Amino acid sequence: MLSNLDPVLLARIQFAFTVSFHIIFPAFTIGLASWLAVLEWRWLKTGKQIYAEVYRMWVKIFAVTFGMGVVSGVVLSFQFGTNWSGFSDVGGNVLGPLLGYEVLTAFFLEASFLGIMLFGWNRVSPKMHFASTVIVAVGTLISAFWILSANSWMQTPQGFRIGQDGLLYPTSWLAVIFNPSFPFRFVHMVTAAYLTTAFTVAGVGAYYLWRKRHISHARVMLGMAMIMAIFVAPLQLLYGDLHGLNTLEHQPAKVAAMEGLWETQRGAPLILFGLPDQEAETTKYAIKIPKLSSFILTHSFDGEVKGLKEWPKDERPPVAVVFWSFRIMVGIGLLMIATGVIALILHFKKRLFDTRWFQYWCMALTPSGFVAVLAGWFVTEVGRQPWIVYGLLRTADATSPVLGTSIAISLTAFVIVYAFVFGAGIYYILKLIGKGPESLETAYGDHGIGKPPIVTDLAGEGGKQNV
Repeated sequence: MLSNLDPVLLARIQFAFTVSFHIIFPAFTIGLASWLAVLEWRWLKTGKQIYAEVYRMWVKIFAVTFGMGVVSGVVLSFQFGTNWSGFSDVGGNVLGPLLGYEVLTAFFLEASFLGIMLFGWNRVSPKMHFASTVIVAVGTLISAFWILSANSWMQTPQGFRIGQDGLLYPTSWLAVIFNPSFPFRFVHMVTAAYLTTAFTVAGVGAYYLWRKRHISHARVMLGMAMIMAIFVAPLQLLYGDLHGLNTLEHQPAKVAAMEGLWETQRGAPLILFGLPDQEAETTKYAIKIPKLSSFILTHSFDGEVKGLKEWPKDERPPVAVVFWSFRIMVGIGLLMIATGVIALILHFKKRLFDTRWFQYWCMALTPSGFVAVLAGWFVTEVGRQPWIVYGLLRTADATSPVLGTSIAISLTAFVIVYAFVFGAGIYYILKLIGKGPESLETAYGDHGIGKPPIVTDLAGEGGKQNV
């Protein structure tokens, strides 16, 4: 029975497992690093101790999450050689340098200044420490730049030629890096990372308010997070729309799967819910809004939208996964926008920090950003199938000549090791959250080792404070 295992399917499951596990860490650290920079800027600007105390709590969580992201990312690079040698052979001339640039320009930058960020209190000047935090934050964005450029090229390849040996060779690095889908996917993903961090921080702040602990710190967390929900969540809806229009232009089969549409039609309805049946080529029990899909995708109520039947069966993505993942992502986005609206109303009523049901609501949405990011990646990656490089290289032709049994054994090992290692890391993060922020006097005592230096209150609120 083990000899009949499908190596292509198992290789896809293994990579899906490891990349899904990996993406939740960068999605969090990208937003968290930028928020830490804002916190430290507020501390230097106002001299208020509370910003340094919140920073000190969350920088520990950042360090653990950053470490888990690095470890889980290393595994992915090995899989290119073990399970996807065909892909590495054909596309390595294009993708190899992009991944190398990510290490040289981003990872080295982050790793170099992370030590100052974590251990530099009272060892470097406040401005130098702040600069280190900013550099680490910029490093996370540079890392996202290169990774998303590489992945976007797989979605919308350009700037290459096919050699006589069948391999792909770059002809224009600018065309490769700034391929048609890259700008939209980069903005959409980075914004998703910021919202992921914001709702995680909001959930923790709401938890402290609910437990009536660390009240002043919780107000900082929840208040700053809701600023993101109010202003950034609606922008994400706009970015998503632009990304969708770009996908319609370059990957229309993916959009048809997202919409659950099988027939090409003008005035296509928006299917809110239904059960896509790939064999019957229909979406059963569909709940529709007439003509809305055409309006969203073409900005015309009578615009034409291609259905999945325009493509051969072997060129259609798995419709049900794409269809439902897209709805989960959009649904969570709408909940985030609604949270921002509610927060704004409560702010004007001066009830933002003492409304119990809203605290429950924010706690319930704590993992929402991670779920939305994973759902979005499922739409992107599953919707590209059956291609690993869209229109050029099929996934089935990109695998290594490895037995399914070997992949099944390594997949099982990954699941066990990940559960142990990352389970311990997540447990430690939860312990840090349970402990909460400490006052600087409690954290450092009288000896002052590693204690943040005295800064001037630039806002004029209290002169100098030993922050």
